[in-house]
Amino acid sequence: MIRRSKAVVLTEGSILQGLLRLALPTIGTSFVQMAYGFIDMIWVGRLGSGAVAAVGTAGFFTWLAHAFIIIPRIGAEVGVAQSIGRQDREGAAKAIRHSLQLIVVLSVLYAAALVALREPLLGFYRLGAEIQGLASTYLTIICYGMVFFAANPVFTAIFNGAGDSTTPFRINALGLVANIILDPIFIFGLGPIPEMGVAGAAVATVLAQLLATGAFVLEARKRPELFAGLKPFAKPDWAYLKGMVIMGLPMAVQNALFTSISMGIARIISAWGPLAIAVQKVGSQIESISWMTAGGFQSAMSAFSGQNYGAKKGQRVYRGYYVGLGIVSCIGFAATAALIFAARPLISIFLHEPEAIALGVAYLRILGISQLPQTVEILTAGAFIGLGRTAPPSIVGISLNLFRIPAALILSATALNLDGVWWAISISSILKGIILSTWYLRFMNRDQEMLNLRAASTAQEGIK
Repeated sequence: MIRRSKAVVLTEGSILQGLLRLALPTIGTSFVQMAYGFIDMIWVGRLGSGAVAAVGTAGFFTWLAHAFIIIPRIGAEVGVAQSIGRQDREGAAKAIRHSLQLIVVLSVLYAAALVALREPLLGFYRLGAEIQGLASTYLTIICYGMVFFAANPVFTAIFNGAGDSTTPFRINALGLVANIILDPIFIFGLGPIPEMGVAGAAVATVLAQLLATGAFVLEARKRPELFAGLKPFAKPDWAYLKGMVIMGLPMAVQNALFTSISMGIARIISAWGPLAIAVQKVGSQIESISWMTAGGFQSAMSAFSGQNYGAKKGQRVYRGYYVGLGIVSCIGFAATAALIFAARPLISIFLHEPEAIALGVAYLRILGISQLPQTVEILTAGAFIGLGRTAPPSIVGISLNLFRIPAALILSATALNLDGVWWAISISSILKGIILSTWYLRFMNRDQEMLNLRAASTAQEGIK
């Protein structure tokens, strides 16, 4: 039997308490990861909108890294959660080993390709020589630390799948504190450390991620119930690895396309100049507060569904979704109110030019309308992922993300102008939430396996 040290038991007890206990530290971790970008933007913003555009553009390629990170991350979270639900210690260890092996290989290959191709990739955005040079420097430095940037989400998924979201929160928070301290030192210089500007922001981020990875490794050595007997250099089970890739591939494709589409959207936005790019980058950071919060419940729902599915408690899986739906609905309503009614003070934290503030206010208010369905989509994706069914959220996400490009081109050519781009994003988010949640409920009420699991677990509860 697997010892659940520091873990939340998700297969019994109050569903609401279990989800909250797992989700709250996960939300904290999400905010910590988001805060890396916020901290960089706050400090880099003092260097001007050109520096913000450079870091924001380079950030698209670190964002794209999540397309390959998601494969071992899902493999770790689902594999560990379902193994724990079955009380299969060897299965959990196998999921951990293969996810770590895969992320190291993928991150090294991606970083090497990015360094080799960075100039033509950045040239796509037509930033101008000076801003492209800053973006190139920032991206190159980040690539040297890519393995740490990529490994930390996988370690986080391992602990989350085990029902322990507190440990990754503490470790990621440690990295954030380091980043907060190091950012101004390396950007503006201190003592023997020279002023490095945009490059300094990248150095600070890499060092902070390295510290977090080291802390995860140290913590793993204290957790024999998960990591005992782990042989990271052992030959992988290729059949198992193939299954992990197949399970994570739909979400990886969705993530890659989402980032690529976002790059295409940025290309469209570039017609309005670097100021519009900076506004979109900062605005998306602010808007990410809601989807990062919902993302914490996505991870909690994934672990909850995975453990209860592994334990064959189908009715508990079904009830858990409705509990989670109630929680994220509150988040969605709150985010809508904040983005619509507090748009100006929020955007003014990061941008100071009057024109930039005006553009940012419009962005936040339009995106604010889509916050409720967006949080519902994110939670529902987690419910599907926990069951090992990654295709539905990927199909919905890919199709409606692709819709954004033609919609943005059409709407921005009308009197809406730049606001047409924001409306294309908002409308697609609304449709994703409606369609995916409908799909999940139909699946739970019509799929024979889930109906059988629900009936069996309900009968078992009646016996008890």
